[in-house]
Amino acid sequence: MTFGHSELISKPQFERYIGIDYSGAETPTSGLKGLRVYIATGEGEAMEVIPPPGPKRYWTRQTVAHWLLETLSQTTPTIVGIDHGFSFPLRYFEYHQILPDWDVFLRDFHRHWPTDEPHIYVDFVRDGLAGNGGARTGDPKWRRITERRGRGKSVFHFDCQGSVAKSTHSGIPWLLFLRERLGKDVHFWPFDGFSPPELRSTIVEAYPSL
Repeated sequence: MTFGHSELISKPQFERYIGIDYSGAETPTSGLKGLRVYIATGEGEAMEVIPPPGPKRYWTRQTVAHWLLETLSQTTPTIVGIDHGFSFPLRYFEYHQILPDWDVFLRDFHRHWPTDEPHIYVDFVRDGLAGNGGARTGDPKWRRITERRGRGKSVFHFDCQGSVAKSTHSGIPWLLFLRERLGKDVHFWPFDGFSPPELRSTIVEAYPSL
Protein backbone atom coordinates (compact mmCIF):
# COMPACT_ATOMS: atom_id res chain seq x y z
CA MET A 1 0.00 0.00 0.00
CA THR A 2 1.29 3.46 -0.86
CA PHE A 3 0.60 6.66 1.02
CA GLY A 4 0.28 10.22 -0.17
CA HIS A 5 2.24 12.99 1.52
CA SER A 6 -0.78 14.22 3.47
CA GLU A 7 -1.37 10.77 4.92
CA LEU A 8 2.17 10.65 6.32
CA ILE A 9 1.68 13.84 8.34
CA SER A 10 0.73 12.90 11.88
CA LYS A 11 -2.28 14.51 13.44
CA PRO A 12 -1.43 17.03 16.22
CA GLN A 13 -1.96 15.63 19.69
CA PHE A 14 -3.70 18.78 20.90
CA GLU A 15 -6.58 20.65 19.32
CA ARG A 16 -6.43 23.72 21.53
CA TYR A 17 -3.52 25.78 22.87
CA ILE A 18 -3.70 28.13 25.86
CA GLY A 19 -0.96 30.45 27.09
CA ILE A 20 -1.18 32.34 30.38
CA ASP A 21 1.02 35.30 31.29
CA TYR A 22 0.81 35.07 35.07
CA SER A 23 1.08 37.67 37.83
CA GLY A 24 1.68 37.38 41.54
CA ALA A 25 0.63 40.91 42.41
CA GLU A 26 -1.93 41.85 45.06
CA THR A 27 -4.58 39.31 46.13
CA PRO A 28 -6.15 36.31 44.33
CA THR A 29 -9.33 38.31 43.75
CA SER A 30 -7.63 41.49 42.50
CA GLY A 31 -8.04 42.39 38.83
CA LEU A 32 -4.52 42.39 37.39
CA LYS A 33 -3.57 44.11 34.15
CA GLY A 34 -0.50 41.88 33.86
CA LEU A 35 -2.53 38.66 33.99
CA ARG A 36 -3.35 37.70 30.39
CA VAL A 37 -4.85 34.65 28.70
CA TYR A 38 -4.46 33.63 25.05
CA ILE A 39 -5.98 30.76 23.10
CA ALA A 40 -5.53 29.19 19.68
CA THR A 41 -7.45 26.37 18.05
CA GLY A 42 -5.96 24.09 15.40
CA GLU A 43 -3.68 26.11 13.14
CA GLY A 44 -5.49 29.38 13.82
CA GLU A 45 -3.88 32.53 15.21
CA ALA A 46 -3.77 33.01 18.96
CA MET A 47 -6.37 35.41 20.33
CA GLU A 48 -6.59 37.06 23.71
CA VAL A 49 -9.36 35.77 25.97
CA ILE A 50 -11.41 38.49 27.62
CA PRO A 51 -12.28 37.95 31.30
CA PRO A 52 -15.80 36.68 32.06
CA PRO A 53 -18.44 39.37 32.66
CA GLY A 54 -18.27 40.74 36.17
CA PRO A 55 -17.14 43.65 38.32
CA LYS A 56 -13.45 43.11 37.51
CA ARG A 57 -12.02 44.74 34.40
CA TYR A 58 -9.05 42.36 34.31
CA TRP A 59 -8.48 38.70 35.08
CA THR A 60 -7.92 37.65 38.68
CA ARG A 61 -5.97 34.56 39.65
CA GLN A 62 -9.18 33.09 41.02
CA THR A 63 -11.17 33.62 37.82
CA VAL A 64 -8.32 32.19 35.72
CA ALA A 65 -8.31 29.04 37.85
CA HIS A 66 -12.08 28.61 37.59
CA TRP A 67 -12.01 29.33 33.85
CA LEU A 68 -9.32 26.68 33.39
CA LEU A 69 -11.35 24.22 35.45
CA GLU A 70 -14.36 24.74 33.21
CA THR A 71 -12.31 24.70 29.99
CA LEU A 72 -10.30 21.59 30.83
CA SER A 73 -13.43 19.74 31.94
CA GLN A 74 -14.37 19.66 28.26
CA THR A 75 -13.26 16.77 26.05
CA THR A 76 -11.13 18.86 23.65
CA PRO A 77 -7.44 17.84 24.09
CA THR A 78 -5.77 21.05 25.23
CA ILE A 79 -2.27 22.06 26.24
CA VAL A 80 -1.87 24.92 28.71
CA GLY A 81 1.38 26.81 29.35
CA ILE A 82 1.68 28.96 32.48
CA ASP A 83 4.77 31.07 33.16
CA HIS A 84 5.43 30.44 36.84
CA GLY A 85 7.34 27.69 38.62
CA PHE A 86 5.42 24.47 39.24
CA SER A 87 7.90 23.05 41.76
CA PHE A 88 11.09 23.85 43.69
CA PRO A 89 14.75 22.79 43.53
CA LEU A 90 15.71 19.45 45.11
CA ARG A 91 17.69 21.36 47.74
CA TYR A 92 14.39 22.71 49.08
CA PHE A 93 13.03 19.20 49.55
CA GLU A 94 16.23 18.08 51.27
CA TYR A 95 16.44 21.11 53.54
CA HIS A 96 12.81 20.87 54.70
CA GLN A 97 12.79 17.05 54.71
CA ILE A 98 9.86 16.80 52.32
CA LEU A 99 9.24 13.65 50.30
CA PRO A 100 10.18 14.42 46.65
CA ASP A 101 6.65 13.78 45.47
CA TRP A 102 4.77 16.54 43.66
CA ASP A 103 1.39 15.90 45.28
CA VAL A 104 2.99 15.89 48.72
CA PHE A 105 4.78 19.13 47.83
CA LEU A 106 1.59 20.86 46.64
CA ARG A 107 -0.30 20.08 49.82
CA ASP A 108 2.62 20.95 52.10
CA PHE A 109 3.24 24.24 50.31
CA HIS A 110 -0.42 25.22 50.47
CA ARG A 111 -0.51 24.66 54.24
CA HIS A 112 2.34 27.13 54.66
CA TRP A 113 1.60 29.56 51.81
CA PRO A 114 -2.24 29.91 51.56
CA THR A 115 -1.94 32.55 48.85
CA ASP A 116 -5.22 31.48 47.24
CA GLU A 117 -7.22 32.75 50.22
CA PRO A 118 -9.09 36.08 49.96
CA HIS A 119 -7.19 39.24 50.90
CA ILE A 120 -3.82 37.45 51.07
CA TYR A 121 -0.82 39.05 49.42
CA VAL A 122 2.35 37.00 48.91
CA ASP A 123 4.12 39.60 51.04
CA PHE A 124 1.68 39.00 53.91
CA VAL A 125 2.98 35.43 54.13
CA ARG A 126 6.58 36.56 53.67
CA ASP A 127 6.18 39.02 56.55
CA GLY A 128 4.53 36.48 58.86
CA LEU A 129 1.08 38.10 58.80
CA ALA A 130 -0.59 35.00 57.30
CA GLY A 131 0.25 31.35 56.85
CA ASN A 132 3.63 30.04 57.98
CA GLY A 133 5.94 30.88 55.12
CA GLY A 134 8.93 31.18 57.42
CA ALA A 135 8.89 27.41 57.82
CA ARG A 136 9.04 26.88 54.04
CA THR A 137 11.52 29.38 52.65
CA GLY A 138 14.30 28.88 50.15
CA ASP A 139 17.64 30.40 49.22
CA PRO A 140 17.78 32.51 46.02
CA LYS A 141 20.93 30.56 45.16
CA TRP A 142 18.88 27.36 44.89
CA ARG A 143 17.87 26.78 41.28
CA ARG A 144 16.42 23.87 39.39
CA ILE A 145 18.34 22.31 36.52
CA THR A 146 15.91 23.91 34.06
CA GLU A 147 16.64 27.36 35.54
CA ARG A 148 20.39 26.86 35.41
CA ARG A 149 20.33 25.69 31.81
CA GLY A 150 17.77 28.27 30.72
CA ARG A 151 19.47 31.04 32.71
CA GLY A 152 16.25 31.68 34.59
CA LYS A 153 15.98 33.26 38.01
CA SER A 154 15.42 31.20 41.11
CA VAL A 155 11.83 30.74 42.29
CA PHE A 156 13.07 32.21 45.60
CA HIS A 157 14.54 35.36 44.07
CA PHE A 158 12.04 38.04 45.13
CA ASP A 159 12.04 41.79 44.53
CA CYS A 160 14.09 41.97 41.35
CA GLN A 161 13.41 42.67 37.69
CA GLY A 162 12.21 39.57 35.87
CA SER A 163 11.42 37.75 39.12
CA VAL A 164 9.02 34.81 39.00
CA ALA A 165 9.05 34.28 42.77
CA LYS A 166 5.77 36.05 43.54
CA SER A 167 3.92 34.52 40.59
CA THR A 168 5.22 31.09 41.63
CA HIS A 169 4.28 31.46 45.29
CA SER A 170 0.83 32.77 44.35
CA GLY A 171 0.21 30.29 41.54
CA ILE A 172 1.13 26.93 43.07
CA PRO A 173 -1.98 26.75 45.32
CA TRP A 174 -4.14 27.10 42.20
CA LEU A 175 -2.33 24.12 40.64
CA LEU A 176 -3.46 22.14 43.68
CA PHE A 177 -6.99 23.49 43.14
CA LEU A 178 -6.99 22.15 39.57
CA ARG A 179 -5.24 18.93 40.52
CA GLU A 180 -7.83 18.05 43.16
CA ARG A 181 -10.79 18.78 40.89
CA LEU A 182 -9.61 17.47 37.54
CA GLY A 183 -7.73 14.43 38.82
CA LYS A 184 -6.42 12.07 36.17
CA ASP A 185 -8.40 13.82 33.43
CA VAL A 186 -5.53 16.30 33.08
CA HIS A 187 -1.83 15.47 32.75
CA PHE A 188 0.57 17.76 34.64
CA TRP A 189 3.86 17.59 32.78
CA PRO A 190 6.38 16.24 33.71
CA PHE A 191 5.08 15.19 37.14
CA ASP A 192 2.65 12.67 35.63
CA GLY A 193 5.26 11.43 33.16
CA PHE A 194 7.15 12.80 30.17
CA SER A 195 4.69 11.43 27.57
CA PRO A 196 1.21 13.04 27.78
CA PRO A 197 -1.52 10.47 27.04
CA GLU A 198 -3.54 10.79 23.86
CA LEU A 199 -6.90 12.56 24.08
CA ARG A 200 -6.04 14.12 27.42
CA SER A 201 -5.31 17.74 28.26
CA THR A 202 -1.92 18.75 29.64
CA ILE A 203 -0.70 21.63 31.82
CA VAL A 204 2.97 22.61 31.57
CA GLU A 205 5.26 25.23 32.99
CA ALA A 206 6.25 27.74 30.31
CA TYR A 207 9.25 29.57 31.71
CA PRO A 208 10.73 31.97 29.13
CA SER A 209 14.29 33.11 29.61
CA LEU A 210 14.41 36.91 29.53
